[in-house]
Amino acid sequence: MTIGRIIVAAALAALAVPAGAAVTVLGSTSARLCFEAADARIAPSRDSLMRCDQALTEENLTDYDRVATYVNRGILRLRMGNFDSAIADFDLALARDPNQAEAYLNKGVALLRKPDGWAQAVPLFDAALAKKTRRPALAYYGRGVANELGGHVKEAYFDYREASRIEPKWHDPQAELARFTVREP
Repeated sequence: MTIGRIIVAAALAALAVPAGAAVTVLGSTSARLCFEAADARIAPSRDSLMRCDQALTEENLTDYDRVATYVNRGILRLRMGNFDSAIADFDLALARDPNQAEAYLNKGVALLRKPDGWAQAVPLFDAALAKKTRRPALAYYGRGVANELGGHVKEAYFDYREASRIEPKWHDPQAELARFTVREP
């Protein structure tokens, strides 16, 4: 493994921590508990995943809440390492609402975990940004990782820089930027 691949692998590992932009569900339902688990910064449990399943099978959800619950369950599955199941949930959300920015963002993050998924991830991060994701810094950072994996170093640099500009206290984009040397033409 080359030094460049090791650095990119470290960037991918860092993406696992902020993986996800949960979609809010109101009330005191299983769908709400699913949202809270997806939005939490702790490792998900099987119980939280069960709440999502229960919401989708037993509750009379609005279209918005059903889409949100698919995204939120996908985030939990992503954090648990079930990448194919997570992608399937994001696809279900997008089939019901093709404007759901967080589904594009999270599907892009999930694809970064798959061999050669970077090429499919770039347009998903683009869509998340175009559709006004609530986590634009994560979208730029993810796109930066994808661009770097694809050998598009200049684009990766600009994406990391934008992620850092949006969230200046987030260490990961700054750490990636520190690896670059910018030279004037």
